[in-house]
Amino acid sequence: MLATSRHLRAPLLIVSCLLVQRSAARDTNEGADSWNAAAREELTAALRVRWNEGQARNVVLFVGDGMGPSTVTAARIYRAKEEGRLAFEHFPHVGLLKTYNADRQVPDSASTATALFSGVKGNYKTGGVDQSVQMDDCEASLRPEARLKNMLHWAIEAGKDTGFVTTTRVTHATPSALYAHHANRNWECEQRMPASASRCKDIARQLVEDEPGRSIKVIMGGGRQCLNTNLTLGPSDPLDTWSCRRQDGRELVSAWRQDKEARGLRHAVLANTRDLRQMDVDDTDYVLGIFANGHLMYDFERDKSPDGMPSLKEMTSVAIKVLSKNEKGFFLMVEGGMIDMAHHRGYASRALNETAAMSDAVQEVLDWVRLMDRTDTLVIVTSDHAHALSINGYPARGNDILGVGGRSKADGVPFTTLTYATGDLHAYNYSVGPNGTVVRPDPSTVDTTSFHYHQQAAITSDEAHHAGVDVAVYATGPMAHLFHSLHEQNYVAHVMAYAARLGPYAPSSGARGLPQAGTVLVATVVCALVTFRL
Repeated sequence: MLATSRHLRAPLLIVSCLLVQRSAARDTNEGADSWNAAAREELTAALRVRWNEGQARNVVLFVGDGMGPSTVTAARIYRAKEEGRLAFEHFPHVGLLKTYNADRQVPDSASTATALFSGVKGNYKTGGVDQSVQMDDCEASLRPEARLKNMLHWAIEAGKDTGFVTTTRVTHATPSALYAHHANRNWECEQRMPASASRCKDIARQLVEDEPGRSIKVIMGGGRQCLNTNLTLGPSDPLDTWSCRRQDGRELVSAWRQDKEARGLRHAVLANTRDLRQMDVDDTDYVLGIFANGHLMYDFERDKSPDGMPSLKEMTSVAIKVLSKNEKGFFLMVEGGMIDMAHHRGYASRALNETAAMSDAVQEVLDWVRLMDRTDTLVIVTSDHAHALSINGYPARGNDILGVGGRSKADGVPFTTLTYATGDLHAYNYSVGPNGTVVRPDPSTVDTTSFHYHQQAAITSDEAHHAGVDVAVYATGPMAHLFHSLHEQNYVAHVMAYAARLGPYAPSSGARGLPQAGTVLVATVVCALVTFRL
């Protein structure tokens, strides 16, 4: 079946590309024949899709932090107009994920990452632990039975190489759920840990000192201020005031290097784009790339010289080259983390630009799959949660997605196509007018497409908050067809493990046997009948 899928993959990709090229060339005067022809081409491509039921040698999971459905739609228009697609929107298999936590309707990133990676949902702001651990309960997080294994553990146990790449701090919520077990995502370093958590290690120490962190082959992102006590500060690499700063005298980057030297492992510590580009991939097995004190700069503002910070695409490319040397395969998690940061601050333009940058990183992996004929690679793109970004106002087709979308019939003031439900004082931006009326600023008087423009928000708060809506999951490669419906978020880990025969689905796991296609079909039909009767 895998061999057949290899032959069918290329025509499918070609048809998909033709669809985009044709649609991008259309203007707004299409007739019925044009729409019908495009639909027939899309139907032809759909009919050519075949399930790849082979075993996944490699698994690449992209997490667009905060990349909900409205973000994907807006980023698509931002990058490729209404008719276009982002790289992952070509994938043949798509589903939806329910993102609620074990204890919250609207989730945070650490708990949702735990569900994605381990297959078990946890509580708000906890990571790598099950729902028996409440936020801030250090003692509960130390119980072995509460500590979860995930795709990273399972891949290492199977002899595969592992890594993660992020545009946030390497100790931030999403990556921390891969290697740490904690009762509060804010415990990135010791500075913000209360006395009640004295028996717990901070997240940075778990990454460098404990397993599986010590066995991760590729680690790239920011977060030097959580790893090192002594820092060099400057305008191009400021402190992240939203995070802690290590003050206990530890220099964990040096500790990481010393550990690799003591074990005789080929390694490299990277600090900028030059280091990344000059690294000898063939002579390096372990990589620690820490490119910023806090998060990496937004893609639009980062220093693109060799002395600056690398792009997500470039980090992903190097990670693939390092990990693919292992004949047993690899697991890689790539996070577009600054999508979420931009949304929290109310900068829709930055969020869309970061989503487009992640799409470029996805395309880099797809190009590698195609070039190396690695159809045994499962690639998944999803999000941990959405943001309360809306697209509204009936703007004309072709209108700038960051522009003005309409005019309020209540006060006559224009509004932008993109708005937030919540935001900080910069985004709220209302004032009291004559006779106590509320006055909203006119966005048509400023440049709403600027990376520095705050979208208006309906409710003022400390920042723009997460949304609790479902998010999409896109997949291609072995067992990608298992994403086909509305799923619980923790289902993703089970699909990855099943596709690669890892962890609970490994032949040596002692499980009662792997589900077979026919069994799954019968079970699905039975469940549907039961649900219908209920």
